[in-house]
Amino acid sequence: MLTTVMMVAFSTAVIAQEKNAQTPTKKQRVSREQMAEMQAKHISRQLALDDATSEKFIETYCAYQKEVWALRPHRKGIRPNRSEMTDAEAEKAIKEQFDHSQKILSLRQEYYKKYNTFLSAKQIQRVYELEKQAMNRLSKRGSMNQRNKRNGGGKSRTRK
Repeated sequence: MLTTVMMVAFSTAVIAQEKNAQTPTKKQRVSREQMAEMQAKHISRQLALDDATSEKFIETYCAYQKEVWALRPHRKGIRPNRSEMTDAEAEKAIKEQFDHSQKILSLRQEYYKKYNTFLSAKQIQRVYELEKQAMNRLSKRGSMNQRNKRNGGGKSRTRK
């Protein structure tokens, strides 16, 4: 269940950069909406959808992503360190995680029904696999970026 939540949370990641006029340069940030559309187009190409189905998929996928973003928990203030939480705080956090997971699951079920009107079950399963791959790539990239920041930008610091 936690894997599913993580997958959805990171599913906004872009796994392929489009090579067209709308692709920003490395210095420009891509908006979440642009990322979702780019990912939807990538998935559509991977599924080899026809134009009409591709258009419907992209529209539905982007709507799904917007709803996922709306569910993202809003952090109020500084989160206490888990090791410093009281039992009551830990219980509250766990219940909030359960509630959030249930909302994500309900949303995934709702959009499964929508996808099912124009995609086969195998295609929908492939969509989920491609999302998971994107999440794994983003997670790996994020880990590498964090490591580079801690190590001074990834540049070696050897003395001569």
